[in-house]
Amino acid sequence: MKKLISLCIILFICALFFNSRHVSNSSGPQDQIITGADQLDKYVPYLKGKRVAILANPTTIVGKTHLVDTLRSLGVNVVKVFGPEHGFRGRASAGVQVADETDPETGIPVISLYGKKNKPTKEDLADVDILIYDLQDVGVRFYTNINALARLMEACHESDKELLILDRPNPNAYLIDGPILDMKFKSGIGMFPLPIAHGLTVAEFAQMANGEGWLTGKVKCKLKIIKVANYNHDMLYTLPVKPSPNLNTQQAIMLYPSTCLFEGTYLNHGRGTYFPFTVLGSPELKGIYEFSYTPVSIKGMAETPLHMNQVCYGLDLRKYDVNKLIKSKKINIQWMIELYNAYPHKEKFFDSKLSKEMGTIERLIGVESFRHQITTGVPEDAIRKSWEAGLSEYKKMRVKYLLYP
Repeated sequence: MKKLISLCIILFICALFFNSRHVSNSSGPQDQIITGADQLDKYVPYLKGKRVAILANPTTIVGKTHLVDTLRSLGVNVVKVFGPEHGFRGRASAGVQVADETDPETGIPVISLYGKKNKPTKEDLADVDILIYDLQDVGVRFYTNINALARLMEACHESDKELLILDRPNPNAYLIDGPILDMKFKSGIGMFPLPIAHGLTVAEFAQMANGEGWLTGKVKCKLKIIKVANYNHDMLYTLPVKPSPNLNTQQAIMLYPSTCLFEGTYLNHGRGTYFPFTVLGSPELKGIYEFSYTPVSIKGMAETPLHMNQVCYGLDLRKYDVNKLIKSKKINIQWMIELYNAYPHKEKFFDSKLSKEMGTIERLIGVESFRHQITTGVPEDAIRKSWEAGLSEYKKMRVKYLLYP
């Protein structure tokens, strides 16, 4: 009888969340996309009686409710939470280390994986039976969620634990572009031989990491995947919550594969504004561009942005038609070419003045040739041609791990 009552509660909650599903904007049938987390009936019974840990942040939601709260309300024993970059509640700025804490809203211990350590220890997992990964990704190599996933997979292997992945749509899934990372530029913003935009969901990436031997020691992690329902890679997906403090609009998410490359330059790319990744500029471009904005310190987003409190002149992409990107299925490198050509002190253009981890265009673009190609005026077609061989091989390999058409 108790099992029957629990099942009825689960089905009732599923019905409540039905109306919160996100609709495809593709030109095909308007099927309702149902995330892995929203399909409670497919995994909550599996979690009953288990001690559960979750890698989570503010995108870890069921409908409009955090997954941790949903599971606890259904009697699932959530014993701890692991927090990625920006922290469990998403309050830390990009690149800022996060400390362990007790979550004030639930009393659950939160262990940071973006501070003193980057993956759970055997001690952390000693009182855990199963781990859950449920973070919204944006499909870009230098977005660090897939790094956290890979490390969690390694920890699961080391402690002989199963990893349950609640898959979510990739809002840039239509896009597979950019050079394959040359592993000599491996860093915290590029750990795997992927193109800039990889065209995978996190569950597909996990299968690829297992299958291609990308985990340390070529180990494999035992995976259980709850797929997204009614989904394919050509469907567009509007995120219900911002995936990180500086990806705070759908426009920013769609431009991110192209405009984040400017972290490797001496231009501000909107950090220190409330519209990051949608504007590009520098004080040096005064008189060349009319559009201007002033980066300032914003707690939780960018405390010390490049060119802080200086008027920057450049490109305003807040109303740029992202359908152009979708139609071309290419990242935009014309903005890089244009702004380099316009910049008066070219010797400073690729001097990003950021930390060692994020301070070079090579770590972001993934290859050594790009800087030379831009500075010597190599045409866009020729730059793209230099990526073709690697991209072609990647696309063939990718097919083996796809969960969706």
